[in-house]
Amino acid sequence: MQQLLNTIRQCEVCVKHLPRGPRPIIEASVDSKILLVSQAPGRVVHESGIAWTDQSGRKLREWLGVDENTFFNTSNFAILPMGFCYPGKGKTGDLPPRKECAPLWHEQVFSELQNIKLIILIGSYASSYYLPEEKTNLTQKAADFEEHLPKYWVVPHPSPVNRFWRAKNLWFEESVVPQLQQKIADILK
Repeated sequence: MQQLLNTIRQCEVCVKHLPRGPRPIIEASVDSKILLVSQAPGRVVHESGIAWTDQSGRKLREWLGVDENTFFNTSNFAILPMGFCYPGKGKTGDLPPRKECAPLWHEQVFSELQNIKLIILIGSYASSYYLPEEKTNLTQKAADFEEHLPKYWVVPHPSPVNRFWRAKNLWFEESVVPQLQQKIADILK
């Protein structure tokens, strides 16, 4: 696993498309129990080199019901973005994740993760990639989370940009998040 992570962290496949250069962000261990498949690192994460060290990360940890020590322990959580590097800024937020990463690296990472009990698909890019047969939108996938269990659990991206979605869909934090927190607690016992 460590050799694979080192290889991924040296990847420069899409270097010419990255405004701040490559800095692949990935965290995992063979002991990881929960896999977080997310979008792509933002600017703050690109600069720090540590996944989820931004406002989105704080909200995600709140949704998961875990503290930083639990979250950043790779025996608990593996972090596998759809795009490993910061893709740059778009009109209403960051650009979409680069399309090269997931087909190039995900299967290799999955082959090393032998202890995963749950895969949390964060946002539309991850849920569309891993649930391609499902034609519903992210809101419906998040509402119908039980249909994807025991393998997947779909959540919206916790970005501050999604605050309007969260305000419009209060049911998510009121009824889905407590169930997600219980599932996480059961896995991490």
